[in-house]
Amino acid sequence: MSTGNMNLTLKVWRQKNNKTKGALVDYKVSDISPDMSFLEMFDVLNEQLINKGEEPIVFDHDCREGICGMCSMFINGRPHGPKDLVTTCQLHMRSFKDGDTIVVEPWRAKAFPVIKDLTVDRTAFDRVIAAGGFISVNTGNAQDANNLPIPKIQADAAFEAAACIGCGACVATCKNASAMLFVSAKVSQLAQLPQGQPERYRRVQSMVAQMDAEGFGNCTNTGACEAECPKGISLENIARMNRDFYSAKFVSEEDI
Repeated sequence: MSTGNMNLTLKVWRQKNNKTKGALVDYKVSDISPDMSFLEMFDVLNEQLINKGEEPIVFDHDCREGICGMCSMFINGRPHGPKDLVTTCQLHMRSFKDGDTIVVEPWRAKAFPVIKDLTVDRTAFDRVIAAGGFISVNTGNAQDANNLPIPKIQADAAFEAAACIGCGACVATCKNASAMLFVSAKVSQLAQLPQGQPERYRRVQSMVAQMDAEGFGNCTNTGACEAECPKGISLENIARMNRDFYSAKFVSEEDI
């Protein structure tokens, strides 16, 4: 862990688009404050490249508060870098040492084709959500909360599943590029609540079918997804989704 300003070597993946081959390119950055975030360090690098007339490095970012799920860098062999339960935008340079070499790559998965450099196309997640990640509600004013009492255990489980920010770290770290943790979190957050019951079994079948159609791999329960998830989404969600998926074979919508 560093306390003074640092000089670093970055090996950054540069790729024009998904039709061309990419390669790691070396860059030197100096006088980097340990209080900078990792993305701020990339802002400094990009400013240097622009000043030299070179093309800046393309990378995803938005809120920079660990909420939106946009940042997606594979840093030294780990999604979001060396810290647990931290997104790339929350990773600070004090996690590295002066003189370090840092390798930065994009998410690698068939379902996440590279758009340019470190930016990948994650719209596959959007299509999975569109396949079933919704509930049926009446329009108009919201019901009073007391009209729908929910046991705290179920409410907590739904809240924990809903913490998923859809960043794709689970896919990036999985040896099979499986999206089971993401899909199961989105299924579980609704399956735990009364509002999610009308489409419960149709939802899980539709979302799993869309996940398969997008080209994500199969889950083999190695647990890397949970270990690298910046929000600590539990593998229990995958077990819950599997139960619902197989139960759907025997339960009709009218029986819910």
